[in-house]
Formats: sequence, structure tokens, C-alpha cells
Amino acid sequence: MPLWRKLAAEVFGTFWLVLGGCGAAVLAGHLIGAVGVSLAFGLTVVSMAYAVGHISGCHLNPAVTLGMVAARRFPVKHLLPYVAAQLVGAIAAAAVLYQIAKGQKSFNLAASGFACNGFAEHSPGHYEVMAVVLTEVVMTFMFMFTILGASERRAAPGFAALAVGLCLTLIHLISIPVDNTSVNPARSTGPALFLQGWALEQLPVFWFAPLIGAALAGLVYPLVSGSKD
Repeated sequence: MPLWRKLAAEVFGTFWLVLGGCGAAVLAGHLIGAVGVSLAFGLTVVSMAYAVGHISGCHLNPAVTLGMVAARRFPVKHLLPYVAAQLVGAIAAAAVLYQIAKGQKSFNLAASGFACNGFAEHSPGHYEVMAVVLTEVVMTFMFMFTILGASERRAAPGFAALAVGLCLTLIHLISIPVDNTSVNPARSTGPALFLQGWALEQLPVFWFAPLIGAALAGLVYPLVSGSKD
């Protein structure tokens, strides 16, 4: 499969993840609440896993791509192209979401928070930065651990997408009150570029913490499973 096809799949997949998940939070969060937003993020992953999983592997997340590299299931030479494609998809989704949201006359970008991730006064529950870092490292570790296990050849065939989507749903149910849930640097970057201000200032946390969690999972899972798959 040519690399450009895989990158295109990552663009479209990440676009849907951010538009579906962040869109649910921005446009319908007042109606569906945290449970609905959690389901929205999980459903985007399930739908894209079936749509583009056979093309690109459906990473949709720089942390996942790094975790795959750490687990030796993905070539390091494709790491940066995949991350670039994921960022393009996330930024495009944030742009579309912004255009939709501002169609409502009462919409205020700053007041909405635009589904950005944050800590301290910008955390939904006012959690401090170290609690947010710990949350993101642990949640991304478990997300990556689930992805590696569900996608292994020995795993039950046909259920990887559901396992990963449900895991992401659970992660959001746990951590939306902490920091709006990232576990995905691309998902954090798209909305932050539009909100700017504090969202960009705090964005580095939502890069390094998920990347650390995913890389650790990529190193630990092969030791636990005994598999080189």
C-alpha cells in the first residue's frame, strides 16, 4: 500500500475523531453531558477502525503511532509523516467545527472553551497540573496497552475496533472532569490553535504526557504478552 494512501486515511480518520468527539462536546455537550461526549469519542474510533483500519492501521493519534514504534510494530521512518497527517486532520476538523459553531449567534469561542484540554482553572474540576499529567500518562498507557492486545494476532478476530472504542469511552468517562481528556496530542492541538491563549500555553502538557504513556505501553506490552507481533 503506498504511503500516501495511508496518510490520507489518517487525515480522514483523525478529522472524524476530532469533529465527532469535540463536536459533540461543543455543539451538544449541554444536551448529552459527559456520558454522551464519551460515547461520541468511542464511536468515532469504532467507525474509523472499520473504515480505514485496513488502510493505515487507524492510529489517529501521534501517541498511538509512537507506541506502535516502541512496540516494534510500526516503522520509525513513518512516524513523522503519520503525525503530520494526524495534525492536518485534527486542525481541519477544528476549522469545520468552528465554522459550524459560530453559526449560532450566541456562540462565544472563549466562553465555550472549544473542548480544549486544560489544568488548574481551565480544568473542569480544577485539577492541578501534576494530577493532569498523571491522568494523561496512565490513561494513555492503558489505551495503548488495549490497542496492542486487541490487535495482536492471538486476539479474538473482529473485535479489536470494539475493544479500542469502548476503552476510549471508558477513559473519557474517567477523565473528562480532570482535563476534558486528551490521550491524543492531535486532538488537543486542533481546538487549541483556534482558542489560543491559555489553551496553547498549556498544550505542551497534552503532548508529552500522552507520548510518555504510549511509549511506556509500547515497551511494557511485549514483555507481558511474550509476543513479538
